[in-house]
Amino acid sequence: MLFFLYTFLLFIQLHTKAEKPFCRMMGDPNYLLISKDGDVTIGALFPIRSIETLPSFEFTQKPQLLSCSSVNLRDFRMAQTMTYAIDEINNSKSLLPNVYIGYRIYDTCGSRLSSMSATMALMNGQEFAAEDTCKGQSPIHAIIGETESSATVILSRTTGPFKIPVISHSATCECLSNRKNYPSFFRTIASDYHQSRALAYIIKHFGWSWVGAVNSDNDYGNNGMAIFLNTAKEEGICVEYSVKFYRTEPEKLRKVVDTIKKSTAKVIVAFLTSFEMENLLEQLSTENITGLQIIGVEAWITAKSLITPNSFRVLGGSLGFAVRKIDIEGFADYVIKSFWETDFPCSRTERNSSQKALNCNIYQDLLLLKNYNEDVPEQRYSSNVYKAVYAVAHSLHSLLNCKEREGCEKDLKIQPQQVVEALKRVNFTVKMGDRVCFDSTGAAVAQYEVVNWQKDSDDSIQFTPVGYYDASLPPDQHFVLNTEKIIWTGGQLEKPRSVCSESCPPGTRKAAQKGRPVCCYDCIPCAEGEISNETDSNNCKQCPGEYWSNSEKNKCVLKAVEFLSFTEVMGIVLVFFSLFGVGLTALVAILFYSKKDTPIVKANNSDLSFLLLFSLTLCFLCSLTFIGRPTEWSCMLRHTAFGITFVLCISCVLGKTIVVLMAFKATLPGSNVMKWFGPAQQRLSVLAFTLIQVLICVLWLTIYPPFPHKNMKYYKEKIILECSLGSTIGFSAVLGYIGLLAVLCFILAFLARTLPDKFNEAKFITFSMLIFCAVWITFIPSYVSSPGKFTVAVEIFAILASSFGLLFCIFAPKCYIILLKPEQNTKQHMMGKVPSKSY
Repeated sequence: MLFFLYTFLLFIQLHTKAEKPFCRMMGDPNYLLISKDGDVTIGALFPIRSIETLPSFEFTQKPQLLSCSSVNLRDFRMAQTMTYAIDEINNSKSLLPNVYIGYRIYDTCGSRLSSMSATMALMNGQEFAAEDTCKGQSPIHAIIGETESSATVILSRTTGPFKIPVISHSATCECLSNRKNYPSFFRTIASDYHQSRALAYIIKHFGWSWVGAVNSDNDYGNNGMAIFLNTAKEEGICVEYSVKFYRTEPEKLRKVVDTIKKSTAKVIVAFLTSFEMENLLEQLSTENITGLQIIGVEAWITAKSLITPNSFRVLGGSLGFAVRKIDIEGFADYVIKSFWETDFPCSRTERNSSQKALNCNIYQDLLLLKNYNEDVPEQRYSSNVYKAVYAVAHSLHSLLNCKEREGCEKDLKIQPQQVVEALKRVNFTVKMGDRVCFDSTGAAVAQYEVVNWQKDSDDSIQFTPVGYYDASLPPDQHFVLNTEKIIWTGGQLEKPRSVCSESCPPGTRKAAQKGRPVCCYDCIPCAEGEISNETDSNNCKQCPGEYWSNSEKNKCVLKAVEFLSFTEVMGIVLVFFSLFGVGLTALVAILFYSKKDTPIVKANNSDLSFLLLFSLTLCFLCSLTFIGRPTEWSCMLRHTAFGITFVLCISCVLGKTIVVLMAFKATLPGSNVMKWFGPAQQRLSVLAFTLIQVLICVLWLTIYPPFPHKNMKYYKEKIILECSLGSTIGFSAVLGYIGLLAVLCFILAFLARTLPDKFNEAKFITFSMLIFCAVWITFIPSYVSSPGKFTVAVEIFAILASSFGLLFCIFAPKCYIILLKPEQNTKQHMMGKVPSKSY
C-alpha cells in the first residue's frame, strides 16, 4: 500500500512540476522532478527511479531518452525532506529573512549518464522558463547529492573546477575525503573510514577471527573494503575470501555465491549498497544458504526494500551500523497535509456532505492509506538531507549579511567559492538537537547506531538498536554494545563461532599452517621448561632459572631439589654399610685389644694396628658427611675429613710396610736398622705424613673452599644440590697426595711380599693397596660421568670399598687365626720353627 502511495505522489509531482511551463533543450535526457523559483537556488540529484532499459548509443540515430521505473521510496522521501526544509527556512524570520530559496530537484534514475547530464543541466541552466521568450535560469548556489558514492564522485569531479559546493547526505566513500581532488565537497554523514574500522572492531569484540568479505565493485565498496581489510589485519582478523560484484554482473554474483557456499567462515562482512544487497539476498535465498552471521553497513542494514517474506531466513540476526535515527519534527504532518489537501479534492471542506462522499468514492482505494505514518519516522538519511539544506542556508545567511527582521542584502553577487568557504565555517544546531559542522575533510562526525535484525511479536521485522559508535566521545567510549539484546542468526541466543582453528588452550602455542592465513594454525604443546598461561599464545615463555613447567605447561613451578638424603633407599643403604664398617672395625679393635698379648698381635705392630683401626673408623664415618642436604660447613668438612682420614689410614699402612722391611733387615747379621725406626719414629712418620695433608686442606679451605652449589646442568627439570669443589687444584692435591702415599705403600709392600717369614704381612698389605688403587682409579671416570646425586654415591662407594678393602685384607687373616686357628697364634709358629708332623 505504501508503494502505491509514493508512486501516486511521484506521478503527481512529475506532472505538476511548477506553475509556469518549461521548455527543454532537444535531446536532453534529464528528468526534472520538481522545481521552484527563488532568490537563491539549490540543486539536488536523487535516484528516485531505476533504469529499466539503457538506450543504444550506436550514433546512427538520435539518442532515445532513458526508460525509468521502480520507485525508490527512500530517495523520494529525501526529496520531500529537502522541500520541507526549504519551506521551513523560507518561513523563518531568523534564518535568511526575506530571502526565498528556490530548488531544482532531478531524478537521475540511478544512471551515471543521467547523473552527469543532470549535473550539466544544473550548472548551465539547460532548462528555461517559457513565457513569450525563453530566459536563462539563475545559477545554482549549491547541489545536494548524490546518494551513491560513485555517482557523487562523478558529480564532484564535474563541479570541482567551477568550485560549486556539493553536499552529500549518504556518500560515505573515504576517497571523497581527498581535499585536493574534491575541494568543494562536503557531506553530512561520516566517511567510511570510521565505519570500516568499526566493522573490524565489532568482529574483534565478538572473537571472530575467520570471516568472509563481499563488497560492491564501485568506489563505495572498494574503498570501504580496503580500509576494513587493513584494519582487520591490524586486529589479527583473517579474511577467508574477499569477493566483489556489481549489480549488472550476474556471472560475478553467481561466483560470489559459490565462494560463500564453499567457505567455512560463518561471519560475512557485506560492504554493499542496497542494490547489490538485494541481488545477493535473492541469490542466497534461491540457493537456500542460511545460518550465516552477516555484518552490514549503513547503506543497506535499515533498507526496508530488503524486507521480503524470505529475506529473514538469510538476514535474520544481521548486525550492522546505521545512520542515527532522528525524527524531524513536523515532517510527517507536512507530507500528509501536502498530499491529502493538495491532490485530493474529496478532502476539502464542502457544504454538501453527500457530494463530498461521492467525490471521495473515486479514491476509495487510496483513502485506505490516509492514516499512513509507518515509514515517515524512519528519518535516517532524510535527516542528513535536512542538515545539508540548513548548512547551505547558514552559509548563505553569513554571505548575504543577513540581520534578523532587517532582511538580507539580496543584490550581493555570491560566487560558488564563497559558499564553499562559508560551509567550512558553519557550526550550528538544528531543532532536533544535533550539531552541524564539517571537519577538515568536509565530513560530519562519525555517529552510528548498531542495529540488529529481529522479529517483533507480530512477526514484523524491526531494526533493533543494540549499541552505538560515536567518534566524538573519548576513545575508550567510542564503541558500546549491549550483547544481551542481540538475537543472532537463526534466532539463536548464543553467539555463533567463526574461527579457522579452535583456540589453543594454555600450555600450547600456535603454529601456523603452511600456505594458510595466520588464523589457521595447529596447537603445539610447549617444550619442557616452557609455558603459556594464556589462550592462543603465539609463543611459549621460558621459565626462569630455578623454575620449571608443570605437567600442564601453563605454570612455572619451583624445580624439584635433589640431593642424596638419609631418607631415600640409596642413602639408607650407604648409611647401613658405613655404620656396618664402623661396627666391624670396632669389633676387630676389641678383638685385638683382648688378644694384645698374643704373638700375632705383637708381631704386627700393635700400636700401628690400633691407629689403623682408628683411622678406618674415621674413614667409615666420614662417608656420612656426604649424605644429606649440602651446607657450607658440610661441604668443607666432607672433603677435608675424607682427605685427612685416608692419609692417616695410608700412613699407618705405609708405616707397617716399612716396619716389615726394617724387621727383615734387622734379622741380618750385624744389622742395627730397627733402632732408626722404632715405635716413636713410626708414630712421628704417621703424624708427619698426616700433617702434610692437613696443610694442603688448610690452604684449600683458605684460598677457595668447597661450597654448596645448585647444579642445573645435568637435569633441566630439577636442581642438583651438591658441593662445588671450589679450587679443583686443592681437590686434586688432596687426591694426588693420597694416591702418592698409596702407590709408595704398594711398591714397598710388593717388594716385601717374598720375604721368608711364616706370616708375612707385606702380602696382605700388597693386596689391600691393590684393591685401594683399583677402587680409586675406577672412581675418577665414574665420578666425572655420574650425574647428580649419583656422583656423591660413587664417592661414598669408593670410600667404603677402599676402607673395607684395607680392613679385610690386613685384619681378616689375623682375626681368622685368632678366632679359628688359635694353635697358630704362637711365637714358634710366627717364626716358622714348628716341627712338621711325621707319618
